[in-house]
Amino acid sequence: MPSVPAPGPGRSVSVIATGSYLPDRVLSNADLEKMVETSDEWIVSRTGIRERRIALPGQATSDLGLEASRRALAQAGIAAEEVEMIIVATITPDMFFPSTACLIQHALGAKNAFCFDMEAACSGYLYAIEIAHRFVASGTVNTALVVAAEKMSSIVDWKDRSTCVLFGDGAGAAVLRSRPGERGILSSVLGADGSLSHLLSLPGGGSRHPPTLQTISDGLHTLKMAGREVFKHAVNTMSSAATEALRRAGLTVADVACMIPHQANQRIISAIAGKLGVPDANCFVNIDKCGNMSAASLAVGLDQAVRTGRIRKKDIVLMVVFGGGFTWGATVIEW
Repeated sequence: MPSVPAPGPGRSVSVIATGSYLPDRVLSNADLEKMVETSDEWIVSRTGIRERRIALPGQATSDLGLEASRRALAQAGIAAEEVEMIIVATITPDMFFPSTACLIQHALGAKNAFCFDMEAACSGYLYAIEIAHRFVASGTVNTALVVAAEKMSSIVDWKDRSTCVLFGDGAGAAVLRSRPGERGILSSVLGADGSLSHLLSLPGGGSRHPPTLQTISDGLHTLKMAGREVFKHAVNTMSSAATEALRRAGLTVADVACMIPHQANQRIISAIAGKLGVPDANCFVNIDKCGNMSAASLAVGLDQAVRTGRIRKKDIVLMVVFGGGFTWGATVIEW
């Protein structure tokens, strides 16, 4: 499995605070029944999703990420001026450029931070956490803000019942710092397989298929997914990544107090938990209320788990994810 190398010497790095934001509008399965040929029973039995949040037309990804960032900084008790680095993981940026990170920086007033976006689809949050981890561990920065924000409703084909029922909008954020005496992030495994990129993609809008009347007519500007193939690869790669991340941390599944898997499909979550041997009580799930928020799913899940007491001081937390590319990853943290 391709992966990042084991961490070298440097400072320990902790996630010292989290925040999340979900739009007010709720789109239920009953609402979807009026839009496409589907039913609540069909959606729940195949995905576990009962509702998802949808941003207002005037809300952009940066607006969602901004609110999550404010909540994370408030929990950390630090000012925006203390942030030295902002990474935004997203596949639905406000625009190609400037980066969504720069837009959030300006709105936050984080004038001392350098900023960039990065894209690894649903795996983006863990990729961004690992990048920030390395910057803080090396001493290059002291305070990093990682944001995962998505307005998936802007790229979904609302006539395709196989995909439109899956996705929702939202954002999560995390503040990373070195905290003396704490172990924090223990290990990470990141991987990718570009040979399978055609199975989950957004074909239009880039240099391969620039926007034209024809690409719009052909539906190239909405998400395309081969669901069965994605399911199979997601279960196998996430299980392998989680096992390897725990091995690198010198731990086993028995040590994990809370596993937060990517919220793509309840059947995928159940298959991974079963394969790893994680009890249902130790597996955090919010897909029934949020749907799949791509990169934001893990970020929102982590914040909700912390704020609801599912994660406590010194708990071992395992986060595992899979996304288009294909990309995947797992991270182990001592909270």
